[in-house]
Order: sequence, then C-alpha cells, then structure tokens
Amino acid sequence: MTELAPVFSNVLGQLRRPLLLWALALSAVSAMYLSFFPSMGGGAMDDLVADLPEDLVTALGYDVIGTAGGWVTGTVYGLLGPVLLLVFSIGTGAKLLAGEEEAGTLELEVTAPVSRLRILIERLLALVAGAVFLVVVVTTVCWVLIVALDMDVPFDRLLAGSAGLVLLVLGFGVIAFSVGAATGKRAVAMGSAAALAVLAFVFDALGPVVDQQWMSEVSPFYWYLGQDPLIDGFDWPGLIKLAIPPILAAVVAVVTFPRRDLRV
Repeated sequence: MTELAPVFSNVLGQLRRPLLLWALALSAVSAMYLSFFPSMGGGAMDDLVADLPEDLVTALGYDVIGTAGGWVTGTVYGLLGPVLLLVFSIGTGAKLLAGEEEAGTLELEVTAPVSRLRILIERLLALVAGAVFLVVVVTTVCWVLIVALDMDVPFDRLLAGSAGLVLLVLGFGVIAFSVGAATGKRAVAMGSAAALAVLAFVFDALGPVVDQQWMSEVSPFYWYLGQDPLIDGFDWPGLIKLAIPPILAAVVAVVTFPRRDLRV
C-alpha cells in the first residue's frame, strides 16, 4: 500500500492516533445513550415529549423517539453522531491541504516526483477512509447494543442510517477540503464548511416550524433523516442528493488545486 499510494498511506499513518481517539469517543457516546433506552424508551419518553411544545418536538425530530428506531435516530444518528463526525470531517478536511500548506509541510510532497493531482486525490481518499471508518465504528457499537438490549431496529435500517450519515459528514468535510485546496487558508476552509453545516441544520429544524417546507427540502440534514431511514429503510432519492455536494466539491478541488501557486 505504501508503494501504490504513498501519500494516502502517510496521511492515514498521521491520522491513526486521532482516529483511535475519535473512535473511542464515538463508541462511548453511542453506548451511553443507547443504554438509556430500556428506562427512557417507549411510554416514558412519549409522556415526556407530550409535555413539550409541538413545534419544539418537530424541530428536534422527537415525534418518534419513543420507538427503538426513533431513539437511535434522536440520540445517536440525529444529534451527537453528526455533531462529532462533522467536527472531525470538517477539521480534517481543512487540515489535509490548507493546514499542511500553512505549516509548510506540503512542500516536501509537492517537490517530490508525485503530481499535484495525485497528492490531492490520495489526501481526499484519506479523508473518505477516516470518515467511513468512524461511521463503521458507530454502526458496530449501535448494532451490538441493539442486539443486547433487544431493540426493534433491523440491521438494514441501521445500514440505511449509516449510509446517509457518512454521506452527510463527507459532504461538509469535502467542502472544507475543497475550499482549502482553492484558497490555501485553513480558517477559511473550516469557517465556510461549518457555516454551511449550521445553516443547513437551522433550515431543516425551522422549516416545519415556520411552515416553509422548502427550507427543509434544500437541507442535507433533511435528505439524511427526513424520511426516517432507521424506521422506514433506505431513502434512495435522499442518498443521491447527499452524494452530490461531496462530488461537486471534489471536482472544484481537482480543478483549482493543480493550477494554484502554493505558499511554500
């Protein structure tokens, strides 16, 4: 692997320890919240949600949290999982090119007999591999707890949620990567992707509240969980929409990075 994809292997080697720490954190959070289901799920949670304002319940997606699929969605896949994974994906995406360029460490790769396009692609693949690995960790931990707690969530429903989750976080991560590739500025890359993620979340949450469904329909968060994949299964139109942003962002990176004067 080192000979076939030297940049990819080197980046993964650098990410090994951070990925391990992220995996441990995600495992702990997922296990903790799923372990609450026997005491909080079902009627107990329904009674609690019934006392909340209807608009707040809609905005938080808690209308089905009393079910096993709704609990997994509302706690892991709809809240803490995306938040933590977006922090990883956006931060890593901004660092892999722009951060290395600002630190002056990208110069060694650029001056080596490796094309800029190959550097770009292999670093992008490292970002994809890292995000996929962490989502696999979340999926595995959730499945173990689902089986152990006898929760009514079929494995294909869990996979449906995981497929959307990895595309969601990669969308914003690759945007950060692409902005970094185009500008060479890590702060700009992180800020742009983070701002878009917050805006997308706000649109998805407020759309039903203010009776503006279009706000939700243009949000990647709605494409991800709007059709309740952990309850109803794969939402193929939503997955296709989720795949568009990272593909377009990657194309922008491929076009801009090889032509730009690097600060090295």
